[in-house]
Amino acid sequence: MSEQLHPMAPHHLPFYLAPGSGTDTLMVVMGVFLIGAVLWVGTLYWKLHSLPERMAHKSQKLQFELVAVLGLISLFTHMHIFWVAGLLLALIDLPDFGTPLRSIAGSVEKIADATPSADAREIQPEAAAAPSPSDKPGPAKEREHSHA
Repeated sequence: MSEQLHPMAPHHLPFYLAPGSGTDTLMVVMGVFLIGAVLWVGTLYWKLHSLPERMAHKSQKLQFELVAVLGLISLFTHMHIFWVAGLLLALIDLPDFGTPLRSIAGSVEKIADATPSADAREIQPEAAAAPSPSDKPGPAKEREHSHA
């Protein structure tokens, strides 16, 4: 057989047509591009999905945990409202109530353990001598009846 082309065949074929050897270069290039594009979009999705957690990482531990749980729920249920709620919670800076309450508790504990002053020692015997108002029978106590 001769190597001559058929008279109706074009003499120059475009680069994207597969040659007779069977290796389709365009298909290989597009396959690599498709795999790369899928990996890039997946990475972009993961970065976007972890955005609320990265934002809440700078805040309090409880807020971070709530945002992380909302992110996981949205990941497994595919309900975007949980992701939006986590994003909004990460954007809002919750006030810190724990630190002032611990400070108040520490101050009250110091006050309770403090030794009384000399003036307080003089007032205590007078207070002990006077009967307390709950011991005195008052009009309300006289009217109270036992229903036993």
